Amino acid sequence: MTATKRKKGNLAVVPVSLPPAKQTTRHPHQNLDRAIRAAMARLTGGISPHSVTEAWSDWAMHLARSPGRQLELMERAQDNSVKMMRYTTETLTGKDAEHPFTPNAHDHRFQDPAWNKAPFNLWQQGFLAVQDWWAHATRPVRGLQKQDADRTQFQTRQMLDLLSPSNFPWMNPEIIAATAKQGGRNLVDGATLFTHDMFQTLTQSHEPAPEGYQIGIDLAQTPGKVVYRNHLFELLQYSPQTPKVQTEPVLFVPAWIMKYYVLDLSPYNSMVKYLVDQGFTVFMISWCNPTADQSDLSLEDYRKDGVLKALDAINTIVPGQKVHANGYCLGGTLLSIATATMARDGDDRLASITLMAAQVDFSEAGELLLFVDESQVAFVEDMMWEQGYLDRPQMARTFASIRAEDLIYTRAINRYFLGKEDLPTDLGVWNGDTTRMPARMHSEYLRGLFLENRLTAGRFAVEGRVIALKDIAVPMFVVATETDHIAPWRSVYKTRLFTDCDLRFVLTKGGHNGGILSEPGHARRHFRIDDRPSGAHYIGPDAWLSQTSPKPGSWWPSYAEWLVAKSSGKVVLPTIGAAEDGLPPLEEAPGTYIHQV
Repeated sequence: MTATKRKKGNLAVVPVSLPPAKQTTRHPHQNLDRAIRAAMARLTGGISPHSVTEAWSDWAMHLARSPGRQLELMERAQDNSVKMMRYTTETLTGKDAEHPFTPNAHDHRFQDPAWNKAPFNLWQQGFLAVQDWWAHATRPVRGLQKQDADRTQFQTRQMLDLLSPSNFPWMNPEIIAATAKQGGRNLVDGATLFTHDMFQTLTQSHEPAPEGYQIGIDLAQTPGKVVYRNHLFELLQYSPQTPKVQTEPVLFVPAWIMKYYVLDLSPYNSMVKYLVDQGFTVFMISWCNPTADQSDLSLEDYRKDGVLKALDAINTIVPGQKVHANGYCLGGTLLSIATATMARDGDDRLASITLMAAQVDFSEAGELLLFVDESQVAFVEDMMWEQGYLDRPQMARTFASIRAEDLIYTRAINRYFLGKEDLPTDLGVWNGDTTRMPARMHSEYLRGLFLENRLTAGRFAVEGRVIALKDIAVPMFVVATETDHIAPWRSVYKTRLFTDCDLRFVLTKGGHNGGILSEPGHARRHFRIDDRPSGAHYIGPDAWLSQTSPKPGSWWPSYAEWLVAKSSGKVVLPTIGAAEDGLPPLEEAPGTYIHQV
């Protein structure tokens, strides 16, 4: 560790050895504090009240000393009022008035044509006018921390979404029409669904998969075997479907916050099946669903007992061959850490790495950053300290709140007021198949990556030594999705800034999951693709976007072609497992861990 010593005219860096931080013993009474905060966290959904009040206090104090901004907001309110008065007058006099305010692109609450008729159009426009003013009012003020401005804007949006006229049966024309047509049957059905959902939430019971969506039968049905198992994961090897296969196998490292079979859903959109059909030997990590007894699992455990153990097993089954590793979401972040560590230590077992919707730098991680500061992380840690893990529903609520108008309220209206049951889909069934995150690992992830952004700041140490992404020399294939609200594409793009290797970057249409599941034949799909040779100058994301034209179709064939180009030809089929070396097939895929609830 170094300290800086300023001299007149220059800045000298003088190495200074600092003593280790003094270890303090936690007083037993502090457990009382943690228990109280954990109880409060369950009531607030894991949101720290201090973070909320601090953001509003910062915003209010800066606004109070900005009379010019206050005048600006007064003018905005006046302009919006004039627009509403003009629109109301034209509407009531029978003119075809143009809406002065429009919903956001992902806001589907006002799509019913009846919202264009009085009085519903007036309620809709009045709501959007207020929403517009608050969006302007919570923009950054000089001196106001950007995160506090973003938080106040986000929290205001949450409160306004709750008060939207679409949420009230007597103000929503779609609910009124359905109630009149069905004689109130929709409200009875909605109450039944609400009761069912409330009971499931309170009991945390697990819904069985609907008919036609059974795991191993309808979903995750690509043939294969479990060829390795430890306390953390099962390794699946899929059966070849071609006379010969590419020499180098492919290893998928999925996120541990979700089950792996998002990459092996129905046969038509299974990325696993697609690659197997293209002549690749494919392996998949299937993480366990950790319980409170595994609360002490660390990020290092996932690297050593996960990624490295999987590579060891593959090297035994397919000896002498390098591996194409593919990491999705958090699995991609873990894979980048493992790859940089392997590069530092001279481990050359990888032929390439692929990162799908995965971030290595978290300084632009989108609205998820609104949930990360010291107070918020400590709050979540106390909640996990009591229960031993972060439950998937707790994380799912965070993701849903980012698009609350569509993911929460639109669904609630359809379900509880219109009485419409959710139509099952393979992606929807997978999304509801919840998992947990071990307390220690999630705390390390939040602090080391999200809060302190150590990986790209040169402060992420593995086994006591710092790693660097620039050490990675194997080719990289990086995929981002246009409308990703979990890993925004500009954040994913920054992988180009922190690496020097050959890199192909793809930006594809869709969101965090839908953009990755972009099988050939998927309607209205496009993608942008570009190769960066090793050592090339950096191009910013907006400049890259303006000079890279979209191509129609799926990005999967381009990925398969890239893997072939980075491989060394085809060989005869490998065996499933390696019984003679202590890795006999244990059972049929998809294995046991996928069924853990």
